[in-house]
Amino acid sequence: MIAPPKAWPQPDGSPVSCREKLKTLAENHAELAQMMQDAFEDAVLMGVDEAAMRGILAAMSQALVSPKRPRGGA
Repeated sequence: MIAPPKAWPQPDGSPVSCREKLKTLAENHAELAQMMQDAFEDAVLMGVDEAAMRGILAAMSQALVSPKRPRGGA
């Protein structure tokens, strides 16, 4: 499993330093890494091409919507 980043950069480039935020980020990273690994393994064991599944997971990441960006009309 991939380790979390050594620093979590803020928009200005400075690292997040709040202990509670760092704890939450580390927990989220571990949970997401395990969930992605499980989904990948399930798909491959059910016959999905590994490269295709990696592409599907990457596309899901690219499609994430920022909570700071307006989502459309009210």
